[in-house]
Amino acid sequence: MKSTILFWLLTLAALPLMAQKTIEVSVTNPSAQVRMDQPVVLQLKDHGQDILSALVMCEGKEIPCQLDDLDQDETFDELCFLADLGKKEQKRYTVTLYTEGEPRPYPARVFAEMVMANTKDKKLKKNQQNNYIESITARGDAAYTYNLQHHHGVDFESELNGIRIYFDARQTLDLYGKYQKRLELKETQFYTDDEQKKQGYGDDVLWVGQTFGLGAFRGWDGQQPTLVEPVRSRTQRIISYGPLRTIVELVDRGWQAPSPITHHPSPINMTLRYTQYAGHRDTDVDVLFNKDVSDYRFSTGIINVKGSEEFSDKKGLRACWGTDYPSTDTLKWKRETVGLAVLVPRENIVSEEPANKDNYAYIIKVAGREMHYKVTYTSANETFGYHSAKEWFDYLKAWRKEVEQPVEVRISR
Repeated sequence: MKSTILFWLLTLAALPLMAQKTIEVSVTNPSAQVRMDQPVVLQLKDHGQDILSALVMCEGKEIPCQLDDLDQDETFDELCFLADLGKKEQKRYTVTLYTEGEPRPYPARVFAEMVMANTKDKKLKKNQQNNYIESITARGDAAYTYNLQHHHGVDFESELNGIRIYFDARQTLDLYGKYQKRLELKETQFYTDDEQKKQGYGDDVLWVGQTFGLGAFRGWDGQQPTLVEPVRSRTQRIISYGPLRTIVELVDRGWQAPSPITHHPSPINMTLRYTQYAGHRDTDVDVLFNKDVSDYRFSTGIINVKGSEEFSDKKGLRACWGTDYPSTDTLKWKRETVGLAVLVPRENIVSEEPANKDNYAYIIKVAGREMHYKVTYTSANETFGYHSAKEWFDYLKAWRKEVEQPVEVRISR
């Protein structure tokens, strides 16, 4: 009897997963340029409930994919994969969704981490901290949230970039410059030691202070940008760790944002969602509110790096190229050259402000409850990147064309 039961258990285990649905996805590159690592995102609510695993195939080959639970209700909301396409090429993908199993493992091409500051084990090196978390919330009257986390806020990366976001009212994006195209933050934690530097690891390359850094989202009081304060509480959390994209969120509840139009606005809740795709140096920023904020004004932009050269196409793409120390300790640190850029949709721009000593700024508006923009950067340390203002600005012009001409996705069941 026992052998019979064992036989049936082994037989059932060997059966293929039960498919919920098979979807045919056609992806077309409308451009005359080769396009690599182009995100394709499917909304799973359109294709059934309780999807637990998936398989993507193209021309007989398995393509890495990723399932994400965006609202953290233990149900996957989106499936994404990355498409490599030649000039004007079209590829067909077969996506099979299953109500059994679990997501397939693929090599990580992105990384994200949150680590609490270590007050216990003094023997651990600064880049070997292991007090991991994936969400933290502080009351608005917390004294000094900047030091709660080891590297002062959530960090994330693709093979090309590395970003940390400060956990305080600035919510500034600070930058990590690489020499090689690879993942590094798990090893350096934004604190590269001397041995790692000898091995060619990158390091912090930007001093941000109170500025926008790289495209931080702020308020606007009618005359100048304002920090995201006061708030009832602020949260940082990791929504997805990869392997193809990492998603992190900043949540500001009860933000008493100023408004030059409505002088006594009620508090608002804001979620800033940052999505980093593998193979990309640019980062998607989604700004989501709990109510209509059309009567408010906000701001974003980039830091005016000391002595930087500015570029603007007067249509929402604003950039700079400059060199400065990434720290006030000019003996320990060398001067770093970076190129920065922010791309804001034209319909969200109220005005492009003149440069001042701190920022190249935009005043922006939000029609309704959400807006979306992008940020990107390069470090002149990169062996794979850009090494002059002209190279950087030329790249950005091409990047804008790519953003405005995304791959075309058609789905048939």
